[in-house]
Amino acid sequence: MKDVNYIKAILLHFLIGFGVYNFKVLSKVYLIVIFIYFTNQIFKASPSQKATKVLMACSYIVGAEVFLRMTGGSLLYETSKYLVILFTLMGLFTVKLNKQPIPYILYVFLLIPGILVAGFTATEQTTLRTAIAFNLSGPVCLGIVSIFCYKLKISYKNIHEILLYMALPLIAITTYLFLYTPDIRETITGTGSNFAASGGFGPNQVSTVLGLGMFVFSARFFMLSPTLFLKLLNGFLLAIISFRGIVTFSRGGIITALFMIAAFIYFYFRKVNTKAKFRISRLVIVFASLGLLIWLFSSIQTSGLIENRYANQDALGREKADISTGRSDLISFELEEFFKNPVLGVGVGKIKELRQIAEGIEAASHNEMSRILSEHGLFGLVAILILLITPLLIRIKTKSNIFFYSCYIFWFLTINHSSMRIAAPAFVYGLCLLDIKYKTNRIKKTQQIKSINSSTL
Repeated sequence: MKDVNYIKAILLHFLIGFGVYNFKVLSKVYLIVIFIYFTNQIFKASPSQKATKVLMACSYIVGAEVFLRMTGGSLLYETSKYLVILFTLMGLFTVKLNKQPIPYILYVFLLIPGILVAGFTATEQTTLRTAIAFNLSGPVCLGIVSIFCYKLKISYKNIHEILLYMALPLIAITTYLFLYTPDIRETITGTGSNFAASGGFGPNQVSTVLGLGMFVFSARFFMLSPTLFLKLLNGFLLAIISFRGIVTFSRGGIITALFMIAAFIYFYFRKVNTKAKFRISRLVIVFASLGLLIWLFSSIQTSGLIENRYANQDALGREKADISTGRSDLISFELEEFFKNPVLGVGVGKIKELRQIAEGIEAASHNEMSRILSEHGLFGLVAILILLITPLLIRIKTKSNIFFYSCYIFWFLTINHSSMRIAAPAFVYGLCLLDIKYKTNRIKKTQQIKSINSSTL
């Protein structure tokens, strides 16, 4: 019965992708249905299940965000972040939290001085509301999600459900992408990011969320595919999502996904018993072979240009001067402004304005660390340290979260190549803070985890 529901959910999201491609107005309907459905699910959930329902709602929004943006479904550009904040606040007011998330409450307060500085230094060219909404919606979303997730207890079964809710909308976006550009070879003009292969939307954002899909279906391939049919199904979903992610020609999301998957396999392998280790070893060979086939197919479809892209070469095979595609200069500018204004920073959203005045260009570095330093000064530095260190301190005490390093890696790498333009890094960071519980009455925790994991293979 569980497998039947899984297949139905997959088919439904293939249909959603098909329907939205043919009738764009359905994208707005899709957003409304998401809001109504999950709001109802949260309010009618029992107290013991309310936290899980909140996380499922947020997870689904994170998976659907880019799809809604590219198809015109978002009422506001930051709608998805606002919804994640709203659902999380529902949880904060209705779920009893056992731990006091002091570090993340402090983190949120550290963002306030930057707003005040921006207000005091506003000019006629400054649109303060827009600047604050665009630059702080991500950090605030991260702070509120972290407050809710801080040492929150979630069952092993429910964490998989939460991740699945994130992956399902990615099936819809993949379907949409295949319909939008069925023949990749017609869209290839060089080794730059491919907007046509990304549904006419930002390749960086598309590859980032598709990278998340790669991770989730990889985890399901190893942990939740006890039958040959499920292995083939999850392998197929992994393959089509990976292919569409690769041909966006945006490397950040795919490289991040590979690091996430590698971390997951490594720590999963360490936790299971000897018999399970043998099974995982065989699956790794199959998994690696599938990855090689996906890469070869992508190379053929792009006439080898995808290899040039990852080798930092242009279409003629000449090495490009700057692997960061100009972002290193933008980051340097932000760091210089931090050293000029080390205490309070330049204010929220001011760095782009200052760059426009100094260099005549309006561009973003897409690096959250250098941005928060330049705009928030020492307050930003303390905020970054809280984000970097707190999960690691939790990990020292509690090692039950098998997805910890994968989620932490995703957050860290994503904010350094894509900033926080989407809600994904904020929400996935929150998953680092969860305390996963395994249903068993055995005494030794290591035996609990090994028993549960081996039974899922």
